Amino acid sequence: MPMRMRRTRGARLSYGTLVAAATAALLATLVTPAGARPEPAKATALPASLSPTARESRPVHSYADAIRESVWVDTGLDGDGDGRTDRVAVDIIRPRETAAAGRKIPVIMDASPYYACCGRGNESQKKTYDADGNPVRFPLFYDNFFVPRGYAFVAVDLAGTNRSDGCDDVGGRSDVQSAKAVVDWLNGRARGYTTRTGDTRSRATTWSTGNVGMIGKSWDGTIANGVAATGVEGLKTIVPIGAISSWYDYFHSQGAPLYNASPSWLSEYVNSPEAQARCGAVQDRITAGTPYSGDRTAAWAERDHVRNAGKVKASVFVVHGQQDLNVRANQFGQWWDALGAQGVERKIWLSQTGHVDPFDFRRADWVRTLHRWFDHHLLGYENGIDREPVADIERAPDRWTTDRQWPPRGTTTTTLRPAPGTAPGPGVLGRAPAAPGSTATFTDDPGLGELDWAARIDGATPEKAGFVTRPLSRDLRISGSSKVTVTATPTTATAHLSAVLVDLGPDTIRDYGAAGEGITTLTDRTCWGASTPGDSACFKETEARTADVGYTVVSRGWADLGTWADPREERPLTPGRAYTMTLDLAATDHVVPAGHRLALIVGGTDKDLLDPPSTTPTLTLDLARTWAKLPLVGGAEAFGRATSGPYQAVPSLTPVAPSPSAAVPPAAVAGPRLPGFGAAR
Repeated sequence: MPMRMRRTRGARLSYGTLVAAATAALLATLVTPAGARPEPAKATALPASLSPTARESRPVHSYADAIRESVWVDTGLDGDGDGRTDRVAVDIIRPRETAAAGRKIPVIMDASPYYACCGRGNESQKKTYDADGNPVRFPLFYDNFFVPRGYAFVAVDLAGTNRSDGCDDVGGRSDVQSAKAVVDWLNGRARGYTTRTGDTRSRATTWSTGNVGMIGKSWDGTIANGVAATGVEGLKTIVPIGAISSWYDYFHSQGAPLYNASPSWLSEYVNSPEAQARCGAVQDRITAGTPYSGDRTAAWAERDHVRNAGKVKASVFVVHGQQDLNVRANQFGQWWDALGAQGVERKIWLSQTGHVDPFDFRRADWVRTLHRWFDHHLLGYENGIDREPVADIERAPDRWTTDRQWPPRGTTTTTLRPAPGTAPGPGVLGRAPAAPGSTATFTDDPGLGELDWAARIDGATPEKAGFVTRPLSRDLRISGSSKVTVTATPTTATAHLSAVLVDLGPDTIRDYGAAGEGITTLTDRTCWGASTPGDSACFKETEARTADVGYTVVSRGWADLGTWADPREERPLTPGRAYTMTLDLAATDHVVPAGHRLALIVGGTDKDLLDPPSTTPTLTLDLARTWAKLPLVGGAEAFGRATSGPYQAVPSLTPVAPSPSAAVPPAAVAGPRLPGFGAAR
């Protein structure tokens, strides 16, 4: 379906009014820490933001003199059961000059559970307050950069966190309503108060245009997805970074439990000390509603934003790390596809990193692009960003390409089939189906995972079934979400399956499994906006952390074979019976270079990513009824060209034997280390 473009223009004031406001404005004050490089100076004779043909907002307002205030917005819910509706704390910073001139401004909002417990960004910044409880520091650079440019920045504490009432419910109604209520308040549809318990009202309509853009990484971006999926009026755009689109798929994959497959501990993790004391019943309800078994329940449906993509009215700028093993890439893939089906205006950046903010892997380009995105969608500036390529893809560390649309035009689902090889070792991956009766057998080994399977691909090992193409004579690009259908006969009543696509060949990639998940934090700082003594705009620089590898895992997916008949419920398997099911693999955009091989590996438990079943099954694959459907640029013809004709040999992959205590090979030898996991931060 063709993409339907939605444009949003902010309220336009008269040129004379804007010039008068600018005359009263002070230039942004910059307090630069020692060793920091300030933001480049801007010409200030006549700011572009005051031109009748404005294309860029300029820093003409004083950050030091900005209004800093707190408001408590009534959510209309009583999550903690204390008999009164919950109020969430909203910390606001906005230009004093626009208020004095009676000029209304748009809002950039980050709603988060992390402002007090854990901090935001690469430097784990937390909110700070003065002795009277007034906000002093707003984490991240959004306030420093955008407030001088005529925006308000709003930082919302989700219910149960920091200074808010209620209880955090990990993506449920309370989480989403915490932020939606603030959007409603900014548009005059909800009540706000000057204190947590008082009756003095605070009204945003005196200074807010009602145009809101939500942004945030991880849980914060997930809230943005959830609020957009309500269809709330006034939300013009969202920028979800490494965000969840379905909480079920964060904790489970097609019935198979992933690490720490229960959300209740996350509630305790982010709740304030006061909320922890009063929210036990809420945590019990979360536990009861989200069973470890992986059965789909009403609680999971409540936390599924993909199903409500048809309600989204905001534009969506998605950013995700293709090697994010915390909030995995299937989260952005299913959201992107659902939004596209509804004609929602979209833009996407895909990096080679793990769970990393673009401010820390492509800083200057990110700030420039985000600035133009918000100027267009919140101020209505015709700066051309809506006519530029939709997708930016990182091909190698710090090397990016663009596409007019994503997946690119000419991408076609192509069926590849596994077949037995002619010698011990991997089978063959190609277009021809296997002969009837062809099989491959493996035994689940929870001590091994995808990196071990890839490192041992050319050996006949018992823990996986592997299939490879011949070395490619041309580059082959995979772009989008793949599916792998298997027909497997288990020996036990429970079985988990993993399927991974692997690029076999040497490369230099971001070391997504190391500390930093693909970046190294440096000591020098650069400044992105104005500062005060209590809130610096200067942040530590980063650089790519790379690894020389012998293979790269391109995409992965997992499933409980017991959900073969009904994805909502696991059923016991009958040993000796064949079952057919399709595994959904995470979205990706990867070019397998000429000389490399493409591998499909099917195994059981993917160590460090998937919890093992209650038994240790051996599974036999019916290869004639097993296949992979891959989104290939150029389709079957591109695959045929890449797997025929002469090719240039590249160094062969040397298998790496896993150590007895840790199955993951060293990053610099074969593949990156898998990260340890925690909350969706």
